[in-house]
Amino acid sequence: MSNQTWIVVTESKELTSTLAVTGDTSVAALVVGTKELADLAAATAVARVVWMETANGTPAEAFAKAAAEILAADGATLIAGGSSPAACAILGATAVALGATLLSSVSSIDGTSVVQNGLGGRVIETVSYEGPLVVSVAPAEASVSEGSAPVEQSLATPNAVQLSSTESLASSSGVTDAQRVVSVGRGLKQKDDLALIETLAAAANAEVGCSMPVADDLGWVAKERYVGRSGQHISPQLYLAVGISGAPQHLEGIREAKVVAAINSDPEAHIFGAANYGIVGDLYEVVPALTKALAH
Repeated sequence: MSNQTWIVVTESKELTSTLAVTGDTSVAALVVGTKELADLAAATAVARVVWMETANGTPAEAFAKAAAEILAADGATLIAGGSSPAACAILGATAVALGATLLSSVSSIDGTSVVQNGLGGRVIETVSYEGPLVVSVAPAEASVSEGSAPVEQSLATPNAVQLSSTESLASSSGVTDAQRVVSVGRGLKQKDDLALIETLAAAANAEVGCSMPVADDLGWVAKERYVGRSGQHISPQLYLAVGISGAPQHLEGIREAKVVAAINSDPEAHIFGAANYGIVGDLYEVVPALTKALAH
């Protein structure tokens, strides 16, 4: 049985997002993970589930080549997946196998065009395409109809990749689970001035985060606290950016923040385009005043 539209599922949360974007009841699901994840996919309104089991320390990424071969052999023309590292590895391999266009942060697909989200959903781009398409989808919530699709296990051989150890950095910083985060950028003049940010964070009952240059270039803040595309992706109730210009790679890390506030001396800073609230001013004046206000 051949399906033109497929979703790639490596985590349960990818089911809702991919089904919301494809909107296709004839979609087939390629599940790389546990039997429970395959059964969860089968219980949704999909026509078919092909399952590759990850076991004995084999990560989902090891199945990227095998998954791509299945999708290409089936004649898939549209493949949608999440943005997890495993899903991205599979999508990338599939795009190469199909010679397909690969797009990210897609929120909807309509015929020969797709809508992409940029800057945490604050910029919308419509892109036309031809031929097979592979997309990673933006997070979305949607009601999912119930179903009872058959589960076909694929015994494909994964690449020789084994997970040898796991180290959690989130527990050492708390940024990923924090409800409030105060992040600092290059607007801070010197490392000693971090005390201003730490005092504000304490007054707000928040964790301290930072932009990439503060961690990687300057080494002022531990790297596990860096928020951005290649750092921590967080979803706090409040994110306060202090002296952060708002580069796209930083905004990628806070796209799921509920409320974004910013303090910056440059009224044209990109961070204000992503912020719900903003203060144009010198952080060395605003931060102490805000800390004092929170203390009362």
